[in-house]
Amino acid sequence: MTAVIDYRVDGRAAHLTLNSPHNRNALSTALVTQLHQGLRDAVADPRVRLVVLGHTGGTFCAGADLSEAAGGSPEDAAGERAREVTMLLRALLECPLPVVGLIDGHVRAGGMGLVGACDIVVAGPRSTFALTEARIGVAPSIISLTLLPKLTGRAAGRYFLTGETFGAAEAVDAGLVTVAVPESDGLATTLGALTDALGKASPQGLAASKALTTATILAGFDRDADRLTRESAQLFVSDEAREGMLAFLQKRPPAWASP
Repeated sequence: MTAVIDYRVDGRAAHLTLNSPHNRNALSTALVTQLHQGLRDAVADPRVRLVVLGHTGGTFCAGADLSEAAGGSPEDAAGERAREVTMLLRALLECPLPVVGLIDGHVRAGGMGLVGACDIVVAGPRSTFALTEARIGVAPSIISLTLLPKLTGRAAGRYFLTGETFGAAEAVDAGLVTVAVPESDGLATTLGALTDALGKASPQGLAASKALTTATILAGFDRDADRLTRESAQLFVSDEAREGMLAFLQKRPPAWASP
């Protein structure tokens, strides 16, 4: 299997870097599988106190890899992709190590769910965020499990519905991002300060403290994940979604947006 996740340990930090720029770091089966393995490797290493989730290229993550929909019915394929994303988000939340998102690029769709699952998020000046699902006839169903607990109510009401693009400073105001760094050169400095702070904590202390912050979110997974997976699959195979995706690929307005 081609490596699409770069794994390295630097001091107390295990770096998991999304390295599949040809498809904008989409959540392919290979990338998801390797992310799971990277998390397991980090937890098993006694040197490590935190995981840094970063990326290569101009996009942090563009969401699900729609090219992997072959085989079975479209609804089954959509459901399987939704379940893969659900399991990955849960793994990030259940990881006993703090997960720090290090972003300086575009974040869309399932990538937004990854950001929501991180404990701390540092975003550089090239970062942009958007939830454009409603524009193509679907909804941010599964990723709402990590986004709604982090976003302010007003921010969720705006960005879930409008699909507007917003930057790092706005993402801080919305509750999605922890720190906005105005210069890309400052990302390493900010990460270094966080690594130093987290490196002073004990493994037990970190795990127990993180569990306090994720318990309510994980309870939402237990309550709603199956229902949201079904709803997501149904939306993706609907007539409106087919029109929305075709319009996106053809670079034209969908039927409901035409004058």
